[in-house]
Amino acid sequence: MYTYEYPRPMVTVDMVVIRKQDKQTEILLIERGNEPFKNHWALPGGFIEMEETIEASAYRELQEETSITEIKLKTLRTYGDPGRDPRGRTVSIVFGGILKSNQQAIAGDDAAKAEWFPVNKLPELAFDHGNIVKESLDLLL
Repeated sequence: MYTYEYPRPMVTVDMVVIRKQDKQTEILLIERGNEPFKNHWALPGGFIEMEETIEASAYRELQEETSITEIKLKTLRTYGDPGRDPRGRTVSIVFGGILKSNQQAIAGDDAAKAEWFPVNKLPELAFDHGNIVKESLDLLL
């Protein structure tokens, strides 16, 4: 196996999932069960696996953390500023989609909770997810 001598960033996916509920727009967030930012709200997401495509990672992470499967995701933007993740240099590809079914969100894997929040009443978010949500809503709505 070839070993590359230069540092490499970690690659993650984050998902912005919204729905229309009673004439308001809601976004799906998870409460993190692990550090960093344990017990803080964040977008569903996680690290890509070496053997899967980035798109497959997005659908897998969404299903593992929220049980949501009935959604079409599209690539929105990539975020990679240094310092956005205390674990090290991390680049995240953000996917977004609008949930049109009545599928329930159920927390799993490393998500302690999965809940819907009105987009105009969000809690403080982990990492740079507040900025990601703001920019993603402009692209999705």
